[in-house]
Amino acid sequence: MVARRFSEGDRVVIVGGEVNKHISPGVYTIVRLMPLTGRGFQYRVKAALDTHERVLDEYRLAPAR
Repeated sequence: MVARRFSEGDRVVIVGGEVNKHISPGVYTIVRLMPLTGRGFQYRVKAALDTHERVLDEYRLAPAR
């Protein structure tokens, strides 16, 4: 079985892919693990600077420094 790269509470940043004007750059915290989809694991993340939560694919995330 494939293991997740991140756990709840981990701090991540968005990397790669096309730029989305609706997703602010910066540090996000993983608030919930989502089920495995055809595209891989997904995570519900919350931005450190606002109250919005988003669902992002694992391949778009990297550990925050």
